[in-house]
This record gives sequence, structure tokens and C-alpha cells, in this order.
Amino acid sequence: MIAITGGKVLTMAGRNYEVGTVLIKDGKIVEVAEGIKKPEGWEITEAVGMLVMPGFIDAHSHLGIVEEIYRVEGDDCNEITDPVTPHLRAVDAINPEDLGFRDALAGGVTTVVTGPGSANVIGGEMVAMKTWGPSLDAMILRSPVGLKAALGENPKRTYGSREKAPLTRMASAALLREALAKGQDYLRKLEKAGAGGDPPDRDLKMESLVRVLKGEIPLRVHCHRADDILTAIRIAREFNIKLVVEHCTEGYKVAGDLAGYGVKAVIGPVIGNRAKVELQGISLKTASVLAGAGVDFAIMTDHPVVPIQYLGISAGLTVRGGLDEEKALQAITSGAAGILGLEHRIGSLEPGKDADVIIVDGHPFDVRSRVLKVMVSGHIVYQFGDNRGFKQ
Repeated sequence: MIAITGGKVLTMAGRNYEVGTVLIKDGKIVEVAEGIKKPEGWEITEAVGMLVMPGFIDAHSHLGIVEEIYRVEGDDCNEITDPVTPHLRAVDAINPEDLGFRDALAGGVTTVVTGPGSANVIGGEMVAMKTWGPSLDAMILRSPVGLKAALGENPKRTYGSREKAPLTRMASAALLREALAKGQDYLRKLEKAGAGGDPPDRDLKMESLVRVLKGEIPLRVHCHRADDILTAIRIAREFNIKLVVEHCTEGYKVAGDLAGYGVKAVIGPVIGNRAKVELQGISLKTASVLAGAGVDFAIMTDHPVVPIQYLGISAGLTVRGGLDEEKALQAITSGAAGILGLEHRIGSLEPGKDADVIIVDGHPFDVRSRVLKVMVSGHIVYQFGDNRGFKQ
């Protein structure tokens, strides 16, 4: 039982406390209250002069799949042998010993989404997980949390150079449609089997696509350019599926379309240059424009593209681009949790939710601020300056 007392508490649930207390028991938040409470028998964590808030959520990364230090040995990001691989599961490639997990904790990131890269038109299933836990399986929050797909330069560059589809954007879209159509056929066979017919032979690729077609998980499509975003929306409407646009670099050009069809976005990486042609329209104003249009969004690092410990700074840069500060905080806490369908567990400090809590010595958007303490599910797993900070 832990009582965090005396700090300014940002609950990210609509109410803040200039001087507050957060009570934690059995890995859950049991109370968030105004004033200082020090229950007898509880471990007291003093936070006077500090900021207490929910741990950050990075809604798109490749943590544990593209490992720090390693090259071929630790790179399990892209299965570039087939452009359509919906049956791949990110959870099977994650190394929880990746040094990036330590960096995440040091940056206050307590939850991440990690998954395949964007070389394939359909890359595989993504997973939402804590950045600390006694085992990989214990760290999993939701698997799958979405099916990764990609449009634009990456698939056509990967396979076109081998004179294999997709060589063009048309082929990328066609392969995505073809896979979804096959998934519909498989779903119809399953439904007939449920009514007494013969079941189809089990097909892992189709099972993953059925999860999307039934609305159990969203299709999360890598798109930078506005035209690719519109293609993703067009396909999502054709198949009546949930869509999350990943990166959404030129989303400011089609914000009305995103809002009109209820599409969510995960923006970023915010810190970066025009590393390829489809990034020529990158702008710090993207988040502000999407917010103005009413689009729900989160902010990502795309780790290791941007090191995961700079998620807070990435969100802060969107404020420079015109985004309201509260909205920017939501994009790495409560808003990100909502996009992942995990708002009942993480993203805010409320009774009943997981005790993922960080204590910061300044505002997280200030580059001078340090994360002093991190709790994941009620466990103190990082303390600044204490034996390199990490609980083993």
C-alpha cells in the first residue's frame, strides 16, 4: 500500500489537485483526493513540489522488436518475404530485455503499442503492453490491439525493386482489398458452419482479417501523404471496418475527411526530418488542425525512429504547433488509452485503474524536467539516481 502525498496531481480525468494524494493498493488506484493523507501503515512517497500524473502511453513503436544495439540479430520488424502477412503476431518477436524498455521507464512511458513495420501491405498484429513486468506475458494488456497495414512508399519500394507486387500504389490498395475480400469469404463460411454447415479449413491469415471485419480490432494503416490517407478511408468504408491512420503526416490536408468518417489517428514521429519524399509535408501543426476538426488522436515516437524517452518532448512540440497543452497531454495519456480501447485500465488517475504513475520535477514538456519515480501496476520500477534507476 502506497500513498503519494503533497504533489500537484494531474489526473487526466477532468479534475486536478494543487496539493493532492494518490492511494495505491494491490496494483490499483483506490483513491485520488485533495490535500495530504498519510494512512497509518502505508508506505509514504513524498511528492511536495512535484507533479504526479499517469504514466505516458506511446501508441505506436517497434520497442522490443527493433532492439537497441543489435542489427540483424535483434531486428524482427519486417517479414519481407510476402507483402500480405496478417497472421504474424508482434508478441512472438518481442524481447523484454531490449534496452529500450529501460529508456521508456526513464522517460515516464509505462505503456506502449509495438508491432511490425511498414514494408508489407499487411504486416501483422500489434500488441499493447506495459514497459515493465515479471514476464513478457504478464506485461501484455491487449493482443492484438490492431492489425498493421501500410500504403505509400514503403511496400512499393520493398517489393517493386524485386519486380514483385506491389510496384505501385494501385497494387498496394488492390492487395489490401483482395485480402479483406478473402476474409469476408472466410467469415461467411464460418457463419454457415455456425448454422450447421461444414467449417472451412483453419486459416490463420483469414482469422486475423476476420477480427478486423467483425470490428474486434481496427485496421491500423501506415499513411503519410494525404492521398494515401484517403485511400485508407475509401477501403475502410468499402469493408465497414474501424480505421486508425498511423503517422498521418499530411492529415491536416484532409482533417475534414478523417472527422467525417470517425477515423482516429496516431501522429508522428514529431521529431524528425524529411527522410523520404512522402514526408515533405511534415508540420508541427498537424495535431492542432486535427484537434480543431474533432479528430481523436495520440502521439507516437515510432521508436527507435525517435527514442522512446522523448515521447513527452514530442507531445510538447505539438504545442509549439498550436495544439492546446491539455490536448497534448491527453494525446500521450487518456486520449491514447481511448484509441487503444484501454481507457478502463490506463491513461488517468482514477479509482479502479492500474497504478501506472509517474512523479516529475517539472512539466513534462520542459526539456529540463526529470522523471523522478515510475510505478507500473503499483510497483516502483524506476527511481532517478538510484542504482541506475531500475528495479530488476
